[in-house]
Amino acid sequence: MSVKVGDYILLIYDKNRRWLLKAEEGKIHHTHKGAVNFNDIIGKPYGTTVLSSTNHKFYVVKPTPMDLILKMQRTTQIIYPKDIGLILLNTGVVPGSRVVEAGTGSGALTTILANYVRPTGKVYSYENREEFQNIARKNLEKAGVIEYVELKNKDILEGIEEEQVDVVILDIATPWLAVKTAYEALKGGGNFASYSPTIDQVQKTVKELEKEKFTDMRTLECLVRYINVEEGKTRPETRMIGHTGYMTFARKVI
Repeated sequence: MSVKVGDYILLIYDKNRRWLLKAEEGKIHHTHKGAVNFNDIIGKPYGTTVLSSTNHKFYVVKPTPMDLILKMQRTTQIIYPKDIGLILLNTGVVPGSRVVEAGTGSGALTTILANYVRPTGKVYSYENREEFQNIARKNLEKAGVIEYVELKNKDILEGIEEEQVDVVILDIATPWLAVKTAYEALKGGGNFASYSPTIDQVQKTVKELEKEKFTDMRTLECLVRYINVEEGKTRPETRMIGHTGYMTFARKVI
């Protein structure tokens, strides 16, 4: 597959210096290691090595969904990739799934969900702040998945319009207030997930899940530590991605 005009590429110099860029004819990208001319990139296959104006090597690769969400425009704190992976696995999102999400925020989770439900599924994403939704729409268009998402400028606490959905995922300040609404929208055996930064939110949510007919309730968090690998000097990095949020999962029973 070759780079075409309008494609997004990831230009890599090293593990710390990476740029998500749109391929445009005649475009020059300036770096501390020289300028990279996009005329040397367009038409070349992904994986190509290009030289800057100062003869430094840069690598052109196709961005993954993770690259897209880490470098997307943000108005709110996004759900981290480490947590998104667990949400996908614990809710069973697959091609063809119908997923209700609230709130959309900058669209990071929405982007990944859309990648997983396509080509026959749909993500119904509720967001009551129009300015957030507008930015999310741009991010989804940039990721090429907007057609698999229906953006809804509505507060999910006022109700879910969809019925018999496979999954409901909440990333809102008061998820416990939406538990009953989520139960009503889910099909039998459907999966519920809630993402919250504080344990108080989790406790209130679990209490409401217990009132409704949910089972298999569990709460967890994920901590990630990268490793510096170098012969004779391999060790964990001094910084790590610690607590970002608690994930609570449950299943609807009838």
